[in-house]
Amino acid sequence: MADDTSSPMDRFCGSTFWNATETWYTNDPDFTPCFEQTALVWTPCAFYWAFVIFDFYYLKASLDRNIPWNKLNVSKALVNLGLLVITALDLIMALVKKGGDSELPLYDLDVWGPIIKFATFLLLFIFIPLNRKYGVQTTGCQFIFWFLLTVLSIPRCRTEVRLDAERQKILNSQQPSEQDFSWEEYQFVSFFIFFTFTSIMLILNCFADGMPRQTKYQRGENEIPELSASFLSRITYQWFDKMALKGYRNPLEEKDLWDLRPQDSCSEVMPIFAHHWNQNVRKNYKNKARVEPKAQFSNGNVTFENPHGEKNGRKKGMASIMPPIYKSFGGVFLFGALMKLFTDTLTFAQPQVLSLIISFVEAQDAEPEWKGILYAVLLFVLAAAQTFILGQYFHRMFIVGLRIRTALINAIYRKALRISNSTKKESTVGEIVNLMAVDAQRFMELTTYLNMIWSAPLQIGLALYFLWQQLGPSVLAGLAVMIILIPVNGVIASRIKTYQIRQMKYKDERVKLMNEVLSGIKVLKLYAWEPSFEKQVLDIRDKEIATLRSTAYLNAGTSFLWSCAPFLVSLVTFATYVLTSEANQLSVEKVLVSIALFDLMKLPLTILPMLSVDIAETQVSVNRINKFLNSEELDPNSVLHDSSKPHPMSIENGEFSWGDEITLRNINIEVKKGSLVALVGTVGSGKSSVVQAFLGEMEKLAGVVNTVGKLAYVPQQAWIQNATVRDNILFGQTYDRKRYNKVIDACALRADIDILSAGDLTEIGEKGINLSGGQKQRISLARAVYSDADLYLLDDPLSAVDAHVGKHIFEEVIGPKGILARKSRVLVTHGVTFLPQVDSIYVIKMGEISESGTFDQLVKNKGAFADFIIQHLQEGNEEEEELNQIKRQISSTADVPELLGTVEKAIKLARTESLSDSISVTSADSLMGGGGSLRRRTKRQDSHDSVASAASLKKKQEVEGKLIETEKSQTGGVEFAVYKHYIKSVGIFLSVATLVLNFVFQAFQIGSNLWLTQWANDQNVANDTGLRDMYLGVYGAFGFGQVVTGYLSTLILSLGCVYSARYMHNVLLHGTLRWPMEMFDITPLGRIVNRFSKDVDTIDNTLPLNLRVVILQLFAVLATIVVISLSTPIFLAVIVPIAFLYYFAQRFYVATSRQLMRLESVSRSPIYSHFSETVTGASTIRAYNVGDRFIEESDAKVDKNQVCKYPSVIANRWLAIRLEMVGNLIILFASLFAVLGGQTNPGLVGLSVSYALQVTQTLNWLVRMSSDIETNIVSVERIKEYGETKQEAPWELEQDKNKPKNWPQEGRVEFQNFQVRYREGLDLVLRGVSFNIQGGEKVGIVGRTGAGKSSLTLALFRIIEAAGGRISIDGVDIASMGLHMLRSRLTIIPQDPVLFSGSLRINLDPFEIKTDDEIWKALELSHLKSFVKSLAAGLNHEIAEGGENLSVGQRQLVCLARALLRKTKVLVLDEATAAVDLETDDLIQKTIRTEFKECTVLTIAHRLNTILDSDKVIVLDKGQIIEFASPTELLDNPKSAFYSMAKDANLV
Repeated sequence: MADDTSSPMDRFCGSTFWNATETWYTNDPDFTPCFEQTALVWTPCAFYWAFVIFDFYYLKASLDRNIPWNKLNVSKALVNLGLLVITALDLIMALVKKGGDSELPLYDLDVWGPIIKFATFLLLFIFIPLNRKYGVQTTGCQFIFWFLLTVLSIPRCRTEVRLDAERQKILNSQQPSEQDFSWEEYQFVSFFIFFTFTSIMLILNCFADGMPRQTKYQRGENEIPELSASFLSRITYQWFDKMALKGYRNPLEEKDLWDLRPQDSCSEVMPIFAHHWNQNVRKNYKNKARVEPKAQFSNGNVTFENPHGEKNGRKKGMASIMPPIYKSFGGVFLFGALMKLFTDTLTFAQPQVLSLIISFVEAQDAEPEWKGILYAVLLFVLAAAQTFILGQYFHRMFIVGLRIRTALINAIYRKALRISNSTKKESTVGEIVNLMAVDAQRFMELTTYLNMIWSAPLQIGLALYFLWQQLGPSVLAGLAVMIILIPVNGVIASRIKTYQIRQMKYKDERVKLMNEVLSGIKVLKLYAWEPSFEKQVLDIRDKEIATLRSTAYLNAGTSFLWSCAPFLVSLVTFATYVLTSEANQLSVEKVLVSIALFDLMKLPLTILPMLSVDIAETQVSVNRINKFLNSEELDPNSVLHDSSKPHPMSIENGEFSWGDEITLRNINIEVKKGSLVALVGTVGSGKSSVVQAFLGEMEKLAGVVNTVGKLAYVPQQAWIQNATVRDNILFGQTYDRKRYNKVIDACALRADIDILSAGDLTEIGEKGINLSGGQKQRISLARAVYSDADLYLLDDPLSAVDAHVGKHIFEEVIGPKGILARKSRVLVTHGVTFLPQVDSIYVIKMGEISESGTFDQLVKNKGAFADFIIQHLQEGNEEEEELNQIKRQISSTADVPELLGTVEKAIKLARTESLSDSISVTSADSLMGGGGSLRRRTKRQDSHDSVASAASLKKKQEVEGKLIETEKSQTGGVEFAVYKHYIKSVGIFLSVATLVLNFVFQAFQIGSNLWLTQWANDQNVANDTGLRDMYLGVYGAFGFGQVVTGYLSTLILSLGCVYSARYMHNVLLHGTLRWPMEMFDITPLGRIVNRFSKDVDTIDNTLPLNLRVVILQLFAVLATIVVISLSTPIFLAVIVPIAFLYYFAQRFYVATSRQLMRLESVSRSPIYSHFSETVTGASTIRAYNVGDRFIEESDAKVDKNQVCKYPSVIANRWLAIRLEMVGNLIILFASLFAVLGGQTNPGLVGLSVSYALQVTQTLNWLVRMSSDIETNIVSVERIKEYGETKQEAPWELEQDKNKPKNWPQEGRVEFQNFQVRYREGLDLVLRGVSFNIQGGEKVGIVGRTGAGKSSLTLALFRIIEAAGGRISIDGVDIASMGLHMLRSRLTIIPQDPVLFSGSLRINLDPFEIKTDDEIWKALELSHLKSFVKSLAAGLNHEIAEGGENLSVGQRQLVCLARALLRKTKVLVLDEATAAVDLETDDLIQKTIRTEFKECTVLTIAHRLNTILDSDKVIVLDKGQIIEFASPTELLDNPKSAFYSMAKDANLV
């Protein structure tokens, strides 16, 4: 080969650089020494020099400093130093031993080789102290460098050892040799020292350095191990093992999670984003004057040059979030894109290696065996590299997604605190929260797939290129088929979408109806109306099921298209290929490589259309977020804080608007220091707007607003946070016990706090759900008082509280002797009572101040103020004693006869309306020390609420205990019984059919592939076209079989799931409606509704999809194993250990990931609820000036969510890498056995390898979906549990049928020693009650609250079942008949009128059995006829949910009309406590007296005057009857309890 020495590399080395016969065409391959010393050493060096830029970047980006010297980095430094010494020695020795006088010539290699190595090692050496100083604990480039260097030095080891052996032979041979081997000996020793050192460096680089001493953020013991994990541990995610193990042993809890990585936290992400956002906004300002240097988020409405560079016409534009996002997060994204590019290229190397393997097997024994092994290993290495790089790629993309979401959520949050009211009006709170919940989330989901925009076309292009090489132009036929399928699929997808929207609509309707049914369940049971509503729900459900069924057909269609697509494509392509020309013959290699390439094209082709839709949706999101972030903000300068003005609060010539027309004009108000100013006026006159103007919430058009000092503000609608009572009052200030207690007493909260289960540490639900209006208002006031501000703006804080509580608060807090006496206060009020005590009054009328002055001055003026008082008194809301006070005040000031007259009238009114059971246990009374004044009915609501809410809290505690139990059932796995139940509900036949069909489908698929290889192997086809056509025909037939079975299997499964969904819902509905009432008392409504919405939805939509994928993938995996075992039976031996590995990974993952997902979704909702709270309470937050605290809270909540989200992202990667490695092992063994197993049929070998190549994806999907099934099957468990709960007595019994149609004919009601309790384990409420009522008697039932009045009626209807004794009607024991028989023959007019959404007609007669005339008659008698006649739709008038579009009085009358329609012998009238105005009340009483003359009427009375004319009165006390006689009899006896009640009510 002497002539070859001319190549430059050969001259460089002084020996041959590349010798193909030595390296490739041989049974014992080896490289030349020159190649080993140049290419194999320089490759790693070149790699390091190319990528060293990353190491510099990590130094710059590091947040930590100063790692102490330790064993690891000292050893690294020493070994590296050793390498430098060895390399320097090499150079010196070469110069000494070679060239010059010596006979050995000095080649360039001897000089340049060591120099290149020395430079690289020096660079690495410099990085050791640098990394230490900048706190970089591990670097990937160095690890890869040492890894490459070590691996690539192995061939030289072999060469050196061989040469040494040859030298020893020569030396040991007897001939004395003249050769001097000293140089070679030196090289041998130096190389092995070098090799040892590199190996040691590789091992040292497997570990990460110690912890840095200085860190930017506190690193606790709970820090995430990733921060100090080595590169190796990072790419294999080995650092996550601890968490996976912990999650496997027992369900993870929040305390098990690691802290967030500092670089993902808000405090790191936000400044970067804010910086770029501000730059962007400033760029958009035309005039540079308005630059705000430090603006966090600058003002929105800005103009800038059109970014498209059109010079003509300057457009106004908005600052967009996109440029700041690119600038802030683009770097990581680009790095990810590089990785993606790299893996895409690797993917296409696989089919090439596959074709090498096939040709290796085809050549049979012509090729040496080592090549086959090399190919197998190469395939494995390609797959493994792809696995690791993709793992990192997805990880990076998720991080970018998370950071973008963090940035957007925070930007939106900060903006929401400053938007002006006109902006707020444009969108509801829900829409603003959606920006955060939906739009920001969508960004996060898109980032992972965004690179597919360029990657998908690239992959398709590459695939086409390689296919063209295999099959020439006939590829285009296959491509055409693929492209035709895309729009077909698109059409089907859009159909599915419309069906989904339709199904959502039905679902919403159904859930809304269920919600109403469950809210009004008591009324339904009393009326025996359940069947009607059950039918309504089922009707909607049937429509829903019909939609689901159509979707099922379409879904089967798409999956059918996709399952037959690869087949159709290959069929068309191969057919075109063999039919176009005689010369075109299929070879095994062509067939299999083409199939592999077509498979590679499948994914990008599917993703592209989906991606384009996603991108369009995200574009919409971007526009929405932009619009919001650019919307106008409140002007921070509308309120001045000028301390030189004389008064602390003033408005001069103010003119204000709420963004459209002017609301307030000519406003001049002065609040002197320490004075109390009242604003009065009719509803809607603009009182609250004046307060808002002081706060700077309104748009100021003219004038000056000035406030000096710290503000506190009590809004009209109390804004309560979802936190403890104490936190709501402290509102971020420190807890000072003395001051706190003083505030609580002054605000009359002591009694309420005592009632609450955990005192002032009781958690208040969202929007203060478990508090009454009055309690909320008082907490809101307490917050203001506790804040100890200088200026107080009180917007009608007394409207929601009881009159005497209001009085207490005025005296203790607001008034001249209250806690706030020294502060400057503005009080908006409706009450007249307190006006005499304020310093000055401003009367506001139509947005202007009509007059102002003290109480006395204004009364004398006889102006607007006097009108206001008269109007106010006529409403008759005041208590007697307060009216007397006003009377005194007015008569003392001036002689105003008409005013006095009004007052007198009002006093009379107040007297008549006292309550029978005025002494109820209420917070209000306990405050006033017992007796208390008699409050008017409407006022009673509040105190009632507080008792009710206390009870509901107690109930809530019981429930809390329960809630925890049901959640527990979901932590572990799910029992097999649940699966069995589900399979049964699908139907045994359908389940088996699905499995069989899938089996047949796979069989056809394997068959068609085997047939193809058979065809390719057949040598005779070339000469015989008939044979060729036969092969083609059978291949087509196989394909047809695949298509049919594929379609049927999907369809049958989908339909089975639809049947199951229908069955499950019916069981659930049937069971729930037949629960006894007590079940509804102990189960929160939300939980039941959740079963009907969330769980039913899971069974409708999620489970079928999961099942479909799992069954498909499962069979695909089995098919792979079968195919590989067919070609190489020995493979079965490996499958067992691999299956074990796989199973373990899956168990660990499922346990951990499921819990992480749960924690993540639990931690996500606080972000949104806190946000919606903030949006609602923005004005309060601004008034107290605590915006920064709220921003911090929001950040903390986002961070907490990331803490849960990040590990679940990692868990996915952890699993993916482990599973894919299992898959890669399958590839390795399949190809190794194929090569070594002496298999002679190349077709089978190729087939088994190409199946193995796909197995990784399949395994991955299988685990994910099966874990999804485990998560979702819980819904079946819950529904099953609800369907099997205990039921009430049967609705209908056989023997009911022989009862006469008009039973009860007389209406005799008899109680015999009757006892009842509400639930097992509670005390008796009625303890042995006995009485007898004749048919047609009118009986009143009275008693204090809790005496058991309502229990009596509930027992009559068997809502609660007897604990002893019996009730009989007309001599028939009611316990012996079906519930509906009983309930439909009694009539009740319940206390609170419940209406259902639907037509008025349905509300009166849900079974639609009455004629129109009957209904109109009933309406006429209940005084509704004229009202209904006035409605456009008449009887079909739609009633809103809960009857919101009727007044309370009208609702009460509708209930009366229901009773008139039923007209049974027994009527129970549960009198409404509040709600009804006197007129309605009289109407109802009158109607009942005339219409129900012959009936037995039981009245539960709250006001005595309504029952004074009844035949008998029952007085109950503590569940026993103490008096039963006629009212006149009882009133004649002054000792009777009835008499004392009447006396209390001023009736005697």
